[in-house]
Amino acid sequence: MIVTRFAPSPTGYLHIGGLRTALFSYLWARKNGGKFLLRIEDTDKARNSQEAAEAIVKAFHWLGLEHDGEITYQSQRDDIYAVYVKQLLDEGKAYRCYMSREELDALRETQMANKERTKYDGKYRDFEGTPPEGVESVIRIKAPLSGEIIVRDGVKGDVVFRAEDILDDFVIARADGSPTYNFVVAIDDHLMGVNEVIRGDDHLSNTPKQIIIYEALGFDVPKFYHVPMIHNSEGKKLSKRDGATDVMAYKEMGYTPAALLNFLVRLGWSNGDQEIFSMDEMKELFNPKNINRSASIYNTEKLDWLNSHYIKNTPNQELAKMLEAYDITIASHDKKEILLDAVKERAKTLKEMALLVSEMINPPASYDEKALEKAFKGEAVEVLNNFVAKLSSSKELHLPSEYHHVMQEVVDEMGVGFGKIGQPLRVALLGKMSGPGLDSVMAVIGVDETIKRVKSTLALIK
Repeated sequence: MIVTRFAPSPTGYLHIGGLRTALFSYLWARKNGGKFLLRIEDTDKARNSQEAAEAIVKAFHWLGLEHDGEITYQSQRDDIYAVYVKQLLDEGKAYRCYMSREELDALRETQMANKERTKYDGKYRDFEGTPPEGVESVIRIKAPLSGEIIVRDGVKGDVVFRAEDILDDFVIARADGSPTYNFVVAIDDHLMGVNEVIRGDDHLSNTPKQIIIYEALGFDVPKFYHVPMIHNSEGKKLSKRDGATDVMAYKEMGYTPAALLNFLVRLGWSNGDQEIFSMDEMKELFNPKNINRSASIYNTEKLDWLNSHYIKNTPNQELAKMLEAYDITIASHDKKEILLDAVKERAKTLKEMALLVSEMINPPASYDEKALEKAFKGEAVEVLNNFVAKLSSSKELHLPSEYHHVMQEVVDEMGVGFGKIGQPLRVALLGKMSGPGLDSVMAVIGVDETIKRVKSTLALIK
């Protein structure tokens, strides 16, 4: 059984790169009928935030990425890690190091002055004397001093590291007994049964150290897939300005979970030229072996296009519920279908859609001055007065086509172009030149509200 995991550190928000890694891990597990686990790597007590940990879980819930089993919190597993520290000490695979901070700093300064790689020099590797007084020991693992460490990577192929170029006897437990990142990652992956690890290639440099831990403890080494980073349009590291922000900010901006996940799955992975993927299709088609080796480019226009697609193809009942997050309540509106059909063709985001809905159902709070000047020229006032008269004497109107018919009657009788009624009427109803179809707007607000808005605007013109 394939078991994957997503293991964020709760030192900040869940960003877009982390979410993509989680999605890839989730899809690979689901495709193979395996397990997708969630582990919060909160051993760094000084930097951890309970709020950040909760935000990660909240983002998963919003996106529908369900993990299997309980969430594992590393901060609750110190007793487990201590057992493995003792095992390595007992087996002579790790040792206590008494080098003080001052000694370490002096060693690094000397190495830098000699233009050498900074590393621990192994002073206590085979120490058998009396420990110095007043120095709390850390625990270091006996890393190989030479030879090669090969990371067999499903994306990059075999990546070969020379031990003498990258390793020293690195710390696995601090002086206060707290374990270090690479040590606990290897232990937890083994104990949780994780056998395939999909993560960003910024973790590639950690992998040789983790392999040393796996092998020292007699654990099987999982299959690794290191995913290239997401870059902006200039080929640089993604910043907040480009979109590397809290995943929940995408909800606030009006993106749907389906669009965001579809967007992310295409950042670095493809299935021919296909752009639109349902979740079922992602689960069926995704394979980490097809992840691109080069960095992917974040493209806001692509995300907007996808979001627009999903908005247009979401049933109105669901859209009405989604809009409640933006203080728009229309579930019981008698013209809900006309209203949503009118705005969802124009909106790239749910937030834009909410604004369009609000502009339709609420009278203008102000008017665009340039729009007023442009629209109310010539016979505009006369056209609107005739339109109001027609509406007042008409039978009950319900459908957009019925309102359109009244507009057509006015322009036909007056012998003017349709723009002569369209422009001033749009400004009267919406306060600006742009917006949904006028016939739909009027069908939503009704005859009385239409007349009221027109008369208010005519009074303003006078």
